[in-house]
Amino acid sequence: MKKLLSIILICSIAQIGFAKKVKFAVNMTGIVKNITGIHVAGDFQVLAGFPLDWDSGTTLMVQDVADTNVYSVVVDIPAFRAYEFRFFNGNMGYDAEFVPVPSRVLYNFDDNRWLYIDSLANDTTFAGIIPYGGTAPFGQRLLRFRVDMQAQALNPSGAHVAGDFQAWSANQTQLYSFDGMVYEYIAYVDTNTLNYSYRYLNGNTSGDMETITGTCADGSGNRNILVTQDTMLDVVCYSWCLDCTVLGVSETKNNNNVVLSPNPAVDYTTLNFNSPAEYTVNITDISGRTLRTYKNINSSLRIEKGNLSPGVYSVNCMDRNNNYSNHKLIIQ
Repeated sequence: MKKLLSIILICSIAQIGFAKKVKFAVNMTGIVKNITGIHVAGDFQVLAGFPLDWDSGTTLMVQDVADTNVYSVVVDIPAFRAYEFRFFNGNMGYDAEFVPVPSRVLYNFDDNRWLYIDSLANDTTFAGIIPYGGTAPFGQRLLRFRVDMQAQALNPSGAHVAGDFQAWSANQTQLYSFDGMVYEYIAYVDTNTLNYSYRYLNGNTSGDMETITGTCADGSGNRNILVTQDTMLDVVCYSWCLDCTVLGVSETKNNNNVVLSPNPAVDYTTLNFNSPAEYTVNITDISGRTLRTYKNINSSLRIEKGNLSPGVYSVNCMDRNNNYSNHKLIIQ
């Protein structure tokens, strides 16, 4: 036990340099509260200093003084990653809430809530006071943005969305992807406003905004949505009004020029270029962060696993003529 506690302490100290304050809050209005308390559990707990992840009895939420139906807790956890969680009316696994579909991860049928921490700014990330078993804070509606970026060479700054729901800030709202293709963000919008305009960005500046091809763009070139209830937008292909499957967009462009093998990879994989050219190769994680860059590559490139953790990565290859290929690489 002492050894386990020491390991946890060391890990907690190691995380301080890139930790971010995150506030979880739940509204228990109309719910008979369990005498053992209101808790939150998820895959953030070990990183926050608790012994185990998904332990329903260790992360106790504190009752608010002004509104006794509200319970919250603030934890320090690493930024630039997504976390899954649920609220518990009690301290047992069977006390977990039922999470509505619009709030779920959904990838691989995952039915937990999720939150992506996209910055280390000196503030507290706070999604809002979510009703127990609900979708959005009282007086607001859920609006879930979803865009397929598989036909794009993803900008190292990641994919974003901007609109009048957040004052058209290009770098404020970063999207997250569970599969390396569809990027998402859950916003909470005011019920007093029904019409919202927005655009997706491949990057985080106003110049990175998509130019939309199709009839879904208004006179200003923006997408529009009428929000009369919790709304999960249909997945659309970046810069288009339809999804990538309908458009016939494959996962890679100029795919015949590049071969990636083996894939999945255990220790290494090799890129072989069939067309002679000088390539730049970027490897990004599913949040869009560039992890490695290789320049002036001619015929082949051996990519060692090295410090890449098991998971899904994007291998983006571009030659001097801006022809590119985007491959999904699985590291085992």
